Amino acid sequence: MSDIPALGDDAPGVDPAAPPSGPGCAECEAQHGWWVHLRRCAQCGHVGCCDSSPGQHATGHYRATGHPYAQSYQPGEDWYWDYPSERMLAGPRLAAPTEHPAEVTTPGPQDRLPADWASRIN
Repeated sequence: MSDIPALGDDAPGVDPAAPPSGPGCAECEAQHGWWVHLRRCAQCGHVGCCDSSPGQHATGHYRATGHPYAQSYQPGEDWYWDYPSERMLAGPRLAAPTEHPAEVTTPGPQDRLPADWASRIN
């Protein structure tokens, strides 16, 4: 990811020690909803769903808190999203786990996905 700007280890809005809030989107879990992909707040660890998901909870978390960065919580992805500038960034490694558990499906959770989920993504 050397071709994209990088956040420093001590960037405001990033707490590498904050653990993720859970294995899936906190709001979707509470509302028995579903997600397409997962994002993790780099400041507090809140796990929310991406903007392709019906709830768009990661962006909702940014709007509610002002926490500026989210990192992908998908296996094999380590990029950050900078909400204020709307661009992708590289950044420091966050506290483990750095991706959702294998049994947490994306899209998912599998048992809550509507049959027509693909036609419902944003």
